[in-house]
Amino acid sequence: MRCLFGTVENGRVHLKSIGHVVRHCWVDIPLHFPNVDIDAFVVMPNHFHGILVIKERARRAVPLRDRTEVFQKPVPGSIPTIIRSFKASVTRNVRKRTGKSEIEVWQSNYFERVIRDGPEFGRISNYIHQNPSMWHLDVDNPVRRGTALPCPSGLSWLNPPSLR
Repeated sequence: MRCLFGTVENGRVHLKSIGHVVRHCWVDIPLHFPNVDIDAFVVMPNHFHGILVIKERARRAVPLRDRTEVFQKPVPGSIPTIIRSFKASVTRNVRKRTGKSEIEVWQSNYFERVIRDGPEFGRISNYIHQNPSMWHLDVDNPVRRGTALPCPSGLSWLNPPSLR
């Protein structure tokens, strides 16, 4: 996978300009969705991890059966709407900055998980914070795989296998 967002050296992430766009758009989420806060997050070289905190009306975070999303009818404040807006904002800004309208920044999907309690929140937050120090073991790290070939158009997204 291509490392569009940055590099990791000595367990620390060094963001490229595209990585700064990702960070900026993530931090801005509460400005666009007032019932949402952000918590632990990390922009990795070729993927991103983050926790969204739904402050009220949490039952809307994941669309209900009678309010499932359909094409061109998003459910306001839902996680799919928030993530779609975030990814679209990053892509729009990256294309504008690079002048490359065809650049693909994200894979088409993402992984979401509802955090049920404090211990689970602690484990997931810890996973996110430790991610840079574990980069040398990451299967998506092209150096670990022994290849520096560019990746397909998508990037890994919020998919910590140890938390499934």
